[in-house]
Amino acid sequence: METINWKVEGMTCSNCALSINKVLSKQGMQKVKVNAISGDVSFENLGESSALDKAKRNIADLGYRVVDDAIPKQIEKKKWLATPLEKFWFTLPFTLLLMIGHWFMSFGYHFLHNAWLQMVICLPVFVIGMRYFGKSAIKSLASGIPNMNVLIALGASAAFVYSLIGTFTDDMNKLFYETAASILTIVFFGNWLEDYSIQKTQKAINEMTKVEKVMANMIAYDNDHTEHIFPVENTALKVGDLILIKTGEQVPMDCKILSGDVEVNEAIISGESVPLFKKQGDILIGGSIIANGTVKCYVTATGKDTVMNGIVTMMKHAQGQKPPVQLLADKISAIFVPAVISISLLTIALNYLAFHQTFEESLMRSIAVLVISCPCAMGLATPAAIAVGLGRAAKYGILYTQTESMELFAQIKQIVFDKTGTLTTGDFKIANFEVTSYKLPDAGMNANNSLPKTPDIQLTTDEFKVIVFSMEKFSNHPIAKSITTEWKTKEVIKWKKIEELKGLGMTAIDKEDNIYKIGSAKIDEAIIDRNHHLYVTKNGNLVGWIDIKDEIRPEAKTVIDYCRREGIKTILLSGDNAAKCKQVAEALGIDEVIAEQTPKQKLDTIEALCKQTPTVMVGDGINDAPALAKATISISLSSASQLAIQSASVVLMNNGLQKLPVAMQMGRHTYNTVKGNLFWAFCYNIVAIPFAAMGLFTPMAGALLMGMSDVVLAINSLRLNWKRIK
Repeated sequence: METINWKVEGMTCSNCALSINKVLSKQGMQKVKVNAISGDVSFENLGESSALDKAKRNIADLGYRVVDDAIPKQIEKKKWLATPLEKFWFTLPFTLLLMIGHWFMSFGYHFLHNAWLQMVICLPVFVIGMRYFGKSAIKSLASGIPNMNVLIALGASAAFVYSLIGTFTDDMNKLFYETAASILTIVFFGNWLEDYSIQKTQKAINEMTKVEKVMANMIAYDNDHTEHIFPVENTALKVGDLILIKTGEQVPMDCKILSGDVEVNEAIISGESVPLFKKQGDILIGGSIIANGTVKCYVTATGKDTVMNGIVTMMKHAQGQKPPVQLLADKISAIFVPAVISISLLTIALNYLAFHQTFEESLMRSIAVLVISCPCAMGLATPAAIAVGLGRAAKYGILYTQTESMELFAQIKQIVFDKTGTLTTGDFKIANFEVTSYKLPDAGMNANNSLPKTPDIQLTTDEFKVIVFSMEKFSNHPIAKSITTEWKTKEVIKWKKIEELKGLGMTAIDKEDNIYKIGSAKIDEAIIDRNHHLYVTKNGNLVGWIDIKDEIRPEAKTVIDYCRREGIKTILLSGDNAAKCKQVAEALGIDEVIAEQTPKQKLDTIEALCKQTPTVMVGDGINDAPALAKATISISLSSASQLAIQSASVVLMNNGLQKLPVAMQMGRHTYNTVKGNLFWAFCYNIVAIPFAAMGLFTPMAGALLMGMSDVVLAINSLRLNWKRIK
């Protein structure tokens, strides 16, 4: 399967997205996701280029344009009247002229009292309107999912055709050219308002996707090994290029420090304005700012491989997802247009036949029903709010990879924390260690038929450190990384075989077939003492132990206190020994401790807890990945292993445990905004359509209200930017 990402231009509502989804699904594409707001379309293809070409043609037939990021954009000549605003300004003078003439005639003046003249004035508006709304309506009907433009085209066409009949029969009472023109003009203006409002909801994400061209100081050497520094644009950098970055400069691309140390402002990623200290071997993220210091680095990633692009990709992926609350709205949107057309026909029949209104009045009410209804509001209610919520959360250094978690946060009453690297700093130090003596295995009977003495053997301290380093260098566990940093050595044992046992430790076999193990007391049955963190064995004999010290995160207490205030039960779930887990739990005020758990036991525990009530798990490291995947909401810190991050529905950047309360509140606020949007969308249509059918709204007023309905929705979504976070 090949994952394809397209940008599709021309989508205006959820029905557009449904049409594109249907086309791609018919072509055999899998996991299709279409975002009507951003225009992002992603799907999986079996690798057949012919299917892709056909899908592009089918989408183009619907009136949309596919922009493939893999193909360089060609400079195109700007089309005449390309935007809704341009169409509005073009049609406005004609519409105003018709409206003024109609107003004068209502007072007995005969300004524009000529049917043919009114038709000539209306014709440019009608042609421009039908080029857009009519074409889109026909294409959407052909796709099997009619969009909002069907209603607009029907309403304007009904008024125009009826006026034509009046023109040819010379019946001035049948002229409604100003109605046809005003519907199209007002909807063009409404479309512009919608586009502008929705773009505002995308602001935060759009800012992150901007590719800023900055100059980088590239380092090169000539044949005499003389160093030369010259400026190049960051877009020209490649992986492996050497660069110099100085105080006040922007990091041009992701890179690794070769020499020097700096203070870096990574607010662009983490939301934290306090500079972070970075030294040799540390990674600098492209887009961050050097607050103080100078470093030489080499480029580690460019373009789509950078950290920033990875974050944007995650956000776009999340934005395209639909939480459960949106599913009902989507089902209604799919049948909305046929339902409104039916109501419109019923309106003209009832008003004319049952309530004895004139045919002209009945027709106007029927047209008002068509143009006042708004399926877009229901389809955009969720993505508009999610776009704002994701953008604001990203500014705090919070990434939602699954938008469903935003809705689920409102139901959470239980949260599970891993200990190591989550509630504690993960910055481990070796507190103490000891090399113990062990006996060689019995060599058997000697020549005198007596048992030889097996002397006690003890490794030297250096030998012990070499064994530990040689094994732990192959582990991703935070403790292993800390030990290898402290005991780094050039003397390394080359193992015949080595593997990591999740939740237990490491096991290795050397060239002489000696079996070494390092890990918790569970790593080897021969270990009886359980008072230390790590044990090292050789062929089942204990050869030494290591104690590790780790500090509780300073923000952990604040996070646990927040959970208590919110009535959320807290549980500590760890593979560490019970005594140390209890000590941490008592210091933080955690409600329950479940200790000495293997990854399989963690998985089973989380599964059982989720059956009781929706459960959040906050974890860090490879051992937490299976359990994270089972939690109702899984939260991982950005310093976690890639496996843990991939299993998480929320990622807290920059070791951001302190951001957990904000993540929960942003999820709840976003979900509440979605509910508010959907409430508005449903109520608007439920109230507006009957009012229009009763003649309380004219077609012009209906067109204006329809355009404003999405604006109200966007404004309500934008409130998330200023909503108070405790």
